[in-house]
Amino acid sequence: MLSSTAKNLYWMGRYLHRAKNSARVLESTQRMALQSGTAEAGVVADVYALRTEFLARHPQGSLADLLDFMTLDDSNPSSLVNTVRAARNNARAERNNLTVDVWESLNALWLDVAAQARLPRAMVDRGALLEMVKKQTTMIAGATQSTLLRDEAYCFLQLGSYLERADNTTRVLDVKFHRLCPDGDPRHGSTDYYEWSEILACVGAVRTYRRIYHSRIEPVRVAELMVLRRDLPRSVHHCLWQVDLSMRELAETYGTRGEADRQAGALHAHVRYARIEDVFATGLRPYLEDLGSRMGQLSEDISRQFLFD
Repeated sequence: MLSSTAKNLYWMGRYLHRAKNSARVLESTQRMALQSGTAEAGVVADVYALRTEFLARHPQGSLADLLDFMTLDDSNPSSLVNTVRAARNNARAERNNLTVDVWESLNALWLDVAAQARLPRAMVDRGALLEMVKKQTTMIAGATQSTLLRDEAYCFLQLGSYLERADNTTRVLDVKFHRLCPDGDPRHGSTDYYEWSEILACVGAVRTYRRIYHSRIEPVRVAELMVLRRDLPRSVHHCLWQVDLSMRELAETYGTRGEADRQAGALHAHVRYARIEDVFATGLRPYLEDLGSRMGQLSEDISRQFLFD
């Protein structure tokens, strides 16, 4: 496979999941504002390391400003309109490697988002836009799983998708956990049900938490679920497991292994054998920052090994 093809598919996966992740986080933030009357727009901007850019454009820093900045602001590279556009452009370049179902679903998403972007801002229902992006990206993921040939094209798409998902889960947990527990100690932070539910809602795991733990929401268990549970599709462990599997498939296809293969296996093992007690003993934030740094390094290694960046 050409490196340009691998690159397009890898980034198509990343951009699609970035859009879906953003829609989930913004939707949960909006719901939190309605339930409790509190929502810190700057905190959500922190998840994407965009606080400076956000406040520069919107000094008031209101929730309405945040929704506009993260959905339809063309100057924000992580806005929904830009990430969906980028995913669609990458997919258009690789039509031969995608099924009709995947392409038509993604193209329809772009047309809907572009139509909203052309409207006057006062006419845009941002809640409906977030719901539409969340549902249609889920449809694209379903079309991908049910129609794509399991070849190297599929593996590169999976690599981008799962690395982006793991990175998002790490960022959300780090920022939001430490807002509620500033010193990182779950015994000293907020126990507000709605605030912790919002964190779980960002990964679609509110009901899953109840099913697994059968107890009130506890900060330690929230962190354990989002990082170490392999059976939660949006947990860091599950994502890195899938990344490792995709790297193994590519190694069998090409008959060679490189630094990216070693890093993927080591990172998966690092999370697989971790215990939540040990994570908190050394500090949740240092642990998550280390994970984020290592995932960034893995992405660079994948780029050097396959994408020739």
